[in-house]
Amino acid sequence: MSDRSRWSSPLVDRYASEAMARLLSDEHKFRTWRRLWLALAEAEASLGLPITEAQLATMRGTLEQVDHAAAAAHEKRLRHDVMAHVHAWGDQIPEARGIIHLGATSCFVGDNTDLLVLRDGLDLLLPKAAAVVARLGDFARKWADQPTLGFTHFQPAQLTTVGKRACLWIQELLLDLVALQRMRDDLRFRGAKGTTGTQASFLSLFDGDHDKVEALDRRLAEAFDFAHTYTVTGQTYPRKVDLQVVNALGSLSATAHKMATDVRLLANLKEIEEPFGAHQIGSSAMAYKRNPMRSERICALARHGMALAANAAQTAATQWLERTLDDSANRRVTLAEALLVADGVLEALLNVSSGLVVYPAVIERRIREELPFMATENILMALVRAGGDRQELHERIRVHSQAAAQQVKEHGRANDLLDRLRTDDAFAPVHGSLDALMDPAQFVGRAPQQVRAFLDGEVADALGPWRDRLAAGSDLRV
Repeated sequence: MSDRSRWSSPLVDRYASEAMARLLSDEHKFRTWRRLWLALAEAEASLGLPITEAQLATMRGTLEQVDHAAAAAHEKRLRHDVMAHVHAWGDQIPEARGIIHLGATSCFVGDNTDLLVLRDGLDLLLPKAAAVVARLGDFARKWADQPTLGFTHFQPAQLTTVGKRACLWIQELLLDLVALQRMRDDLRFRGAKGTTGTQASFLSLFDGDHDKVEALDRRLAEAFDFAHTYTVTGQTYPRKVDLQVVNALGSLSATAHKMATDVRLLANLKEIEEPFGAHQIGSSAMAYKRNPMRSERICALARHGMALAANAAQTAATQWLERTLDDSANRRVTLAEALLVADGVLEALLNVSSGLVVYPAVIERRIREELPFMATENILMALVRAGGDRQELHERIRVHSQAAAQQVKEHGRANDLLDRLRTDDAFAPVHGSLDALMDPAQFVGRAPQQVRAFLDGEVADALGPWRDRLAAGSDLRV
């Protein structure tokens, strides 16, 4: 059967990186199971169990030689994936059959592998998130002083700058970077805990020697570079851990969705666009279209990432006593998709953040259309300082503003408020300074200073640990 003759996940085929897809592959999973079984046997041997070096050597020699067809045949008969692989490896190395999986339960390989994959998956995601921050930081610095119309409720509001708006995206990404790093650092190994987490099987193997059981747990964690194991578990590590990790990934999706939505809105306004290839087609029917397809993809994937967090919560909430198996099929999908979605989102964000295009002329035109209304307070204050009556002038400005707005809204004409003020003798004291009072740079407050302080402070500090890993390109395929 060819690869195209059956459904396969677009998360793997279209969106996520090759590295993430390989990490989540069956090949990687089953080889990790074998690494775990070998580490268990080595630790048990070092603590005095009758396991020979010859048995360990034959395990090491066949570690990578997974016979997937044999394992599948065993699983069809046994209806148990872990035992299928125990049998398949035992068939390869009959002299070591008796020490494979000694004292362990299925969660020894299943859960410990999941924890390794979560840790390694986060290790793939973290530098990408940092790289997105770095690229947006470069963009924000470049456009720190460019005034642009701010929006609240998607209605024109006070001016900000293009760079300051990008810093709003960066701020949320920094929160995600901290949360993902914390999740990664807080992960522990399940270790060797037995069927209900009591370690009874290992205590029996070591003839009641508690110290050796504890040493076994420590040695297994050290073998896989974990500083700690979970001291208390049922048969599984707490599914709350999955919930926390998937929540952090879902939070990253929310950040990405917000940024991508902003880019889509700005693209509609023709102020900022995502990269658009020389041969890219925006629409199969409307040849002129420049649809923001990367940002739309980010939003599409991010919605799935956010939804997965609720799924993980349901699984954590419905674990019965020491465990139930209705988490298994669910987690096979949820954990993998949470990592794949986050990876696909970051790949697209890397691409978008590397090539945002700004159109200052459009931005400045929109400012000219709206700024006269916003500048009226400055004009009023200048007139009062020149000796004018505030209340009388306020009323004149109100009347002129309403008339100008009527021309814009009802007749589609340009905003002529300044022309109206120039022909009103009451505004004569500021006729010569109206252009200066309308300088957009006077209306952005401390936005440029905020951008530089933010980039030189919080952003620089956050990117410090990643400075050698910020140059990787995007693996965006379509």
